[in-house]
Order: sequence, then structure tokens, then C-alpha cells
Amino acid sequence: MVELLRTNDPVLISWLQALLADENIETFVLDVHVSVVEGSANAIPRRLMVEDGDLVRARQLMEESNEFFDRT
Repeated sequence: MVELLRTNDPVLISWLQALLADENIETFVLDVHVSVVEGSANAIPRRLMVEDGDLVRARQLMEESNEFFDRT
């Protein structure tokens, strides 16, 4: 697995997971529990991971979605 995104924004991660799931790209979020144990939800960014073979397509989908939001 490779890192697609690192962020403290759980809404963004959730949205990207849904976007990628629609394209049958499996995701996994790392460091969710570390931030809870540490005591601060924003101290440690969460990492959204995808399979190596899905990285190019996942990045492409992210770029396309950014273009959509830039127009609104």
C-alpha cells in the first residue's frame, strides 16, 4: 500500500473513500487510533492508503474532483 493523502480532515478522508469506492478502489486509513491515544484529534495526521496499482487512478480522480470544486 502507498500513501495517497495525509490530512487532519476526517471529512475529506471520508469523502475520498466514497469517491474511490465508487471506482472500486480499496482504501485503508492509518493512524486513526494513534491520534485518539495521543489525546488530540489533530496532532497526528491520518494517512489514506491505496494499493500500489491503484495509485495513478486514485490521484487522477482526486485531481478531477479538485477541478470540479474549483469551478463552484
